[in-house]
Amino acid sequence: MTKQNQEKTIGNNKVESVKVPEEMIARTKHSVTIEGQEIKYTVTAGTMILKEEEEKSGEKAKASIFYIAYTKNEVEDIGQRPITFSFNGGPGSSSVWLHLGVLGPRRVLMGDVDNPVSPPYQMADNEYSLLDKSDLVFIDPVGTGYSRPVPGEEAKQFYSVKKDVKFVGEFIRLFTTRYERWSSPKFLIGESYGTTRAAELSGYLQERHGMYFNGIMLVSSVLDFQSIVFSPGNDMPYLLFLPSFTATAWYHQRLSDRLQSDFEKTLNEVENFALTEYAGALLKGATLPDQKRKEIVEKLADYTGLSQKYIEETNLRPNIHRFVKELLRDERRTVGRLDSRFKGIDRDAAGEKFEFDPSYSAIQGSFTAVLNDYVRRELNFSNDLPYEVIANLYETWGYDEFANQYVNVAETLRKAMSLNPSLKVFVANGYFDLATPYFATEYTFNHLQIDPSLEKNITMTYYQAGHMMYVHHPSLIELKGDLSAFIQSAITGK
Repeated sequence: MTKQNQEKTIGNNKVESVKVPEEMIARTKHSVTIEGQEIKYTVTAGTMILKEEEEKSGEKAKASIFYIAYTKNEVEDIGQRPITFSFNGGPGSSSVWLHLGVLGPRRVLMGDVDNPVSPPYQMADNEYSLLDKSDLVFIDPVGTGYSRPVPGEEAKQFYSVKKDVKFVGEFIRLFTTRYERWSSPKFLIGESYGTTRAAELSGYLQERHGMYFNGIMLVSSVLDFQSIVFSPGNDMPYLLFLPSFTATAWYHQRLSDRLQSDFEKTLNEVENFALTEYAGALLKGATLPDQKRKEIVEKLADYTGLSQKYIEETNLRPNIHRFVKELLRDERRTVGRLDSRFKGIDRDAAGEKFEFDPSYSAIQGSFTAVLNDYVRRELNFSNDLPYEVIANLYETWGYDEFANQYVNVAETLRKAMSLNPSLKVFVANGYFDLATPYFATEYTFNHLQIDPSLEKNITMTYYQAGHMMYVHHPSLIELKGDLSAFIQSAITGK
């Protein structure tokens, strides 16, 4: 496509002409073997210019969105072929993690806790790709990957909960229209803050464009931020993180023999304690009797692997940022936030918080290197911009629509499910995820207040790994099977 010019108004009503970038597309053909079946497919790596209707000037270009789409070749009726739109979270993360970690036909050889990889990093065909079940479109929101505002457009207009949904939603609408996929079974999949985006999109696309989805897949979900934000006066996260603290202590052999002996039984015990004795104790605050306080301290120490003295010093409230530093302090090690199976080394063993997340640093280099190499050498897409794997948009992200309240998009999802009773929801949880703990997710879904007839539309799965459970090979295999079964169920209604 040829370059276009559009006018930008600057000071004193002067008008400046700015060039709108071209849309770029590179197409390549490949094949992969999944479950013994050869899948021939086409990859489209490109940019799409998003425009907004202007009352006086018609359409105005706003942003250039980078995407990578995988479509199966030789499909007789494209309208019957499922299509899945994928993105990660942050806010400020590109789509690289779900793309090259689990869904795409190529994946990073990333290693795990017991077999970390070293540079130079490599990739391989992904025999666990979801391409055998659905076409795949990976979207990088503005400010991530190669996606940028067009010249003359302010970046902040894209960086809030609702504005982000508006532009990602417009990309999905435009892609669906251009590539004639309106009649295809459609799915969304998001990870972390991408689950927040997916829930909002489910409502926005239904109500704005009449686009109904068959299913939404939420990987490491956060829909109600009150469940994960540690702030004075909000005791909810202390209750909801506790089982994940216990799981972490279990993994690092910091529990008693009784609690170490049966993982699931121990978690069930801790979940019950969190919702009963612990919740009651925190609700009583300063009126909690001394003897009961002593009992709670003892149990919290047993369930977390922390000392009773430390529990007392936290006023019965150990938070995530302290826990990851304290659990293995005597070994001069920290544990990961995204995946608490990983251990890190700080400069010293003092202080309240770790210097870095060892679970993120273990995978950052491999995903970054492989993506940059893959896009140019295999997909023939050239761009000299830095590919922003994770930008720091989360530091200034706008939550204006949720002023004086916690972000909560669970209600959007509830309404979307009520308007579209065929909408199925899949939720994947990692036991060792200290970013979006599984018990917080359960709490959110248990408080959706959906009609009982819709409860069967929700599927919860659990994995012996963390936030990005697919770095754990057995969990990757399980996740592929669960996602495949979910898509089949969402299409057939069975």
